[in-house]
Order: sequence, then C-alpha cells, then structure tokens
Amino acid sequence: MVHLTIFQLQKQTSAEPLSASFDVQLERKSERETRSGKPYYEMVLVDATGQMKLKVWENLPQFKALQELDDGVLLRLSGEWTQSQYGIDSGKWDMRLLNEEEGQAFLAGDAETKVRQDADWQSILDMCGGIGDPRLKRVCADFIDRYGDRFRRTAAARKNHHARRGGLVEHVAQMMRSAQALCAVYPDLNRDLLTAGVLFHDCGKMWENSYPEVGFTQPYHLHGEMLGHIPLGIETANAIWREMMQEDEAELWDELNPKSEDVHLHLLHLIASHHGTHEWGSPTLPRTPEAMVLHYVDNLDAKFEMMRMGYESQPELAPGIQERQFPLPSNLVKPLGHFETADHTSLE
Repeated sequence: MVHLTIFQLQKQTSAEPLSASFDVQLERKSERETRSGKPYYEMVLVDATGQMKLKVWENLPQFKALQELDDGVLLRLSGEWTQSQYGIDSGKWDMRLLNEEEGQAFLAGDAETKVRQDADWQSILDMCGGIGDPRLKRVCADFIDRYGDRFRRTAAARKNHHARRGGLVEHVAQMMRSAQALCAVYPDLNRDLLTAGVLFHDCGKMWENSYPEVGFTQPYHLHGEMLGHIPLGIETANAIWREMMQEDEAELWDELNPKSEDVHLHLLHLIASHHGTHEWGSPTLPRTPEAMVLHYVDNLDAKFEMMRMGYESQPELAPGIQERQFPLPSNLVKPLGHFETADHTSLE
C-alpha cells in the first residue's frame, strides 16, 4: 500500500482500484440525504496539496464514527480507491486518528509543495524589489512586511483554482511573470504599476480564503463574507498608502512624475477592475492598458490551473478526451505534444 497526498491520489486513481493511504484534516462534515431519503455524510478533506470530498454511507462503520469526530481532526484513510465521474470512492476503506508524531509531520506540509511555494515567494520578492517607482516599491514593501505571513498562507480561491494553503503565492507569482513578459511585448505598459497591481489585486482574500497558522482547514471570515475581497483589497492598499504618505520620505516625492495621487488612483483602479465585468463582481471596468492586462493574466492563470487540475484528475471519456473540469465550459482534450526533432544520421 502506497502513502500519498490528496494531489497524488487524485492524479493516480482511475477505474482500477488503487491500494493507498493518505493523511488529511477533516475540514467539515455535513449530514445529507439521497433523493430516496437515505442518510450519508459528506466529508471535506484537506491537506497541503488540495481538497477532496468523500461520501460516507449509513451502512459503513465510519458513519457512526464520524458522529463522534469534531471538524479539524487529523485522520489517516486507507483502502482500495477508485475514481469516476462522481469523484474518488472506495468499497472498502477505514480511518483512524493520527498519533502525535504523525500529526506533526502532516502539519509540516508536503515538502514538494513547500519548495515550489518558497521559490514563488522569492520570485515575488525579487520582482517587487525591482520596481523603479519609489512609491510603488515602498507600498509593496510595507505590504509584505505587514501581511507577508498571512499572505503566504492564503488560498487564491475556495474551490476553483489554487484552492490550497499558499495557493495565492503560486497564483500571484505566475501572474507577475506573465505580466512582466507582456511588458516586453507591449513596452508602453507601466511595468512598475502592473507589478504592484498584481501583488495587491487579490490581497483582500486574506480575509476570504486565509488559513490559520497551523492546519489546512479554510475557515470563513465575517469581513470576507460581508464585504468581499475587492473592497477589502482597496481598503488595505488605501490604508498602507496613506500611512506611507504621512512619513518624511514622502516629501521627497512631491516633484516626481507622474504625481503621487495619480499613482495611488491607478493602483486602486487595478484592484477594483480586475474581475473585468460588473457581472463578475468588479465595481468598475478596466479602463487602462494595465487594468486590461491584469484582468486577462488573472483569468488566464486561473483557467490554466483549472485545466491542469482536470488533466490530472478527471476521468477519460474516450481516448484523448477527459470530462469537463468545473467551471470550465467543455470537456478537455489532451494537448498536442511539443515537436521533437529526430536525430537523423546521413548515410554515406
């Protein structure tokens, strides 16, 4: 029996049973009923690499055991796992609580994920450190000093993409790389503004999708529920900017062009417009080239992550065709491989 993460389990399971164990935190359990009135539990299970759901039927011994378990407990699940269009399931499995040593190892996180997120965080620091405009460089540095730890344990979403501890770091780092690459193609873009806008665009999710200092359960926050991440992001950027402008250093910026109040306004516009449409939650529409680029690199990176998830977890409907990954609009088709040159040796 192999021991896997949730990500590995989702990637490796198929219609054929896979004998495996995996450690998880029980984010929550909810008691439900089928259309015929048969009760079951739906478990939402999380680890450092992602999330999965598992149904526990009334005739299983785990159904009664779940009644005694609180949300947040650490578990090891073992069994013969299969995957279908309805997700991962097993006809024969068991679960137990992790002991203290196992729990500490689990809470330390998946090593591969940590290495990747550490590298992405360093990329963010490097790109923000390379900002030339002293006001944007300073507001990014102040934000990172104040919120860096919380930012690093925040997800980019609750379920659709980068929905894991540290997922926001992965999302923002890739967006910054994409944005900076586009600045080379469209040199009129304001690279400094775009880099700062990417850092701040989803910072309000620290009150929507943040994780506690220990653990992988994603709680709900009253501010996130009542305001949403765009107003919270605007408020966060505003507060840091205004405090920064009260310092003596700000007097040195009076003669800079563009004016500080214009830089401030354009940064707020990037946060406010990044969803692209009123229907998607933006209070205003993208009205500058930087706002348009930010919206599209945000959408592109989210869609690419959804496709990656689908290729790794969705069942195959036919050779080269996999089932749709929600919320993408259609089934996935295996991408075309890269062209490889053949090593032809001429005959003499």
